Amino acid sequence: MTLKDELEQALQTLKKNEQYRQIPTLAHDGRYVVYQGKRLLNIASNDYLGLGSDSRLQRAFFEQMDQLADTHYPKMSATSSRLLTGDDTQLQALEFEMQAWYQTAVCQEDVSNSPSSPSNLSRPKSVLVFNSGYHANIGILPALTTLPIKTLVLADKLVHASIIDGLRLSQNKTVGYRRYRHNDYAHLARLIERADDDIRRIIIVTESVFSMDGDRADLQQLVQIKAQDARIELYVDEAHAIGVLGETGLGLAEETQTLGQIDYLVGTFGKAFASVGAYIMCDETIKRWLVNHMRSLIFSTALPPINHAWTRFVLAKMPSLTPARTHLTLLSTELSEAIALKYSTSAVSSAYTSPIVPYILGDNARTLAKAQQLQAAGFYALPIRPPTVPANSARIRLVMNAKLTYDDCERLIQQL
Repeated sequence: MTLKDELEQALQTLKKNEQYRQIPTLAHDGRYVVYQGKRLLNIASNDYLGLGSDSRLQRAFFEQMDQLADTHYPKMSATSSRLLTGDDTQLQALEFEMQAWYQTAVCQEDVSNSPSSPSNLSRPKSVLVFNSGYHANIGILPALTTLPIKTLVLADKLVHASIIDGLRLSQNKTVGYRRYRHNDYAHLARLIERADDDIRRIIIVTESVFSMDGDRADLQQLVQIKAQDARIELYVDEAHAIGVLGETGLGLAEETQTLGQIDYLVGTFGKAFASVGAYIMCDETIKRWLVNHMRSLIFSTALPPINHAWTRFVLAKMPSLTPARTHLTLLSTELSEAIALKYSTSAVSSAYTSPIVPYILGDNARTLAKAQQLQAAGFYALPIRPPTVPANSARIRLVMNAKLTYDDCERLIQQL
């Protein structure tokens, strides 16, 4: 049997197990996608604020760009790594503006938490921008763990695949990692207690909003755990919370007033920002260390300046998008309550978690059939199956966005 035959056989096994993936051929039309000749309402995208489908916003951006002189129009390619010639004024300005956004929010947090204690004020953070969330998560942890210091990394069981890959790349003679049960902080505490005496550093890694379940980490409890052991550092990925949560959209850390206690605050621009790229907010020394040791930064061509210009354009509007975030909260809560009432015997909570509402069916074939039923009813909903999610937890990942209406939500609920 040739290698090609073996690959084909393995692909057939995936098909048999209802785990075969294909790239769908789509066309986008505002809030809709055109798939297999049908115009379907998009409830599968991470475009939480609906900015990616906002043609008026995009037109306003290009009109603003057209006012620039030709010599100042953002380039269509960086053509190089940032450490060569790929840096640009748009990228520098984006990092500065992100830093100012953080500083404004953390100062408000300090005033709320310690109004009469200037000594407790949070230290400022620097910002470093990357090409994507994947670039960030596979690069930051390996760079942070290159020092020959005995380090233990403890990660939530359900962190994103990019973080898992970063953990694997971090392993060496002085670094090990363990996974604690999802949001089980008693288990996390036991792992910390069992850490060898020669461990000098413990990095706790979590998402703030988990990508497949849509639930939240308890950042306040993690901060309390950190306060009990000087070795602990917190790494929080806000990919699915940035733009969505917090008074100005800075994420769950802003909402829970834990910004100043998180060492590595990571996020992406490819979801609620409707752009591309990622960032870390961290100490200036850490930023300089990453510039010198983070391989996914050093050896990648930087993103096109035009993309950074668009991100800056969206960033300027982010604090004023509170009405969109409020509408998104109401839609998401309505859908999650409807699913809970239909399938759960426990008390239904009206607490909002995120726009990600998992409709867990368990069986792969049943999940595929439900996705096809929803598509026949006019909704672009997609099945999520193992290994993306744990075995026997296949689901439709329903995602609300701020451009949906209450009528859209009611029609969807009727199809569940």
